[in-house]
Amino acid sequence: MKAQEYIKALRGKDAKALGEELAALRKEQFNLRMQQTTGQGGKPHLVKDVRKKIARLKTVMAQQVKA
Repeated sequence: MKAQEYIKALRGKDAKALGEELAALRKEQFNLRMQQTTGQGGKPHLVKDVRKKIARLKTVMAQQVKA
């Protein structure tokens, strides 16, 4: 999913759904870090992708609080 589409999808969700999405992304980030640490990380670019998704999600959450 492209960044623009992902952001549009996030903006359509409520605060509770965004919180659940954040928790899922944090869990995924943790799992990727553990795979990397144990030497099983076959796709290192996914760590960067998840980090960017978390940043986008937090930005949308902050924008919703202000509005």
